Amino acid sequence: MVHYKSISEWFQAWHLAKPEHPLISVIKVDVSTMMRSGDTVTSFCDFFCIALKRVTGAEDLKLKYGQQIYDFNEGILSFLSPGQVTSLAIERDIEVKQSGWYLVIHPDFLWNTPLAGNIKRYEFWDYAANEALFLSEKEEDIIIRIIQNIHGETHANIDKFSKQIIISQLESLLNYAERFYNRQFITREKANHQILDRLEKALNDYLNSGQPAIKGLPTVNDMASMLHITPKYLSSLLRIHTGQNTQHYIHENLIKKAKERISTSELSISEIAYELGFEHLQSFSRLFKAKTQLSPLAFRHSFKH
Repeated sequence: MVHYKSISEWFQAWHLAKPEHPLISVIKVDVSTMMRSGDTVTSFCDFFCIALKRVTGAEDLKLKYGQQIYDFNEGILSFLSPGQVTSLAIERDIEVKQSGWYLVIHPDFLWNTPLAGNIKRYEFWDYAANEALFLSEKEEDIIIRIIQNIHGETHANIDKFSKQIIISQLESLLNYAERFYNRQFITREKANHQILDRLEKALNDYLNSGQPAIKGLPTVNDMASMLHITPKYLSSLLRIHTGQNTQHYIHENLIKKAKERISTSELSISEIAYELGFEHLQSFSRLFKAKTQLSPLAFRHSFKH
């Protein structure tokens, strides 16, 4: 496990010249690298990294986020947050060609700015590499122009306006990325609906399996893991297509299943709550009433009459 504590360490490892600024730097990439079969490199950094790049000759170069494999030929714009672990696995000797841009920002650069507290509100920092942003030509031009503006500021003479301008440009980049992700959730309709179909099946299968009584209520992390995507990406996708986050979606389906059990079985309310994974009847009753405006018993009585 390689731990890069500073941008300078990361530059040194990639055989780059010393960064112009120790806390923020832009690198234009146009390199070829020989990768040897069997090599594996696992690393994490103490800084943010935004990568806008194209990679060719990497058919056998697999990047793993946890257990997820990322095909380098797919994504265009990706985001790494401090502490996020990546692993490179090389399956055969290959020459990999990379072109594009890297923007790296140490959290200390954001200190005493509004962005310090707001940067993590952008959910894509927690997306995996295989959930990278696909850019149109026009969108790519916009991102490149912003990166070039930041590059120009980091290479100019530093004055009292430099940091404010860089922060402003960085916020613009993040806001555009958020807009483009929103567009991607809408335009990649077929792929997204396949994920939603799989989510519905996975949740129903779990609720019908008898496992909730043993393992407890389904969680956001459980569902995301079953679908092999990150929790934040799943919640973003759901919010765009259904107006709900994953937790709300799970609760809606729990109540739907609870209504079915209450109306078609002779099980007690406590037994149904236990079947669905609730440890305490009070928690089940509270959620049921919040969603239906009726207590479970009142629902059963109204259904029978």
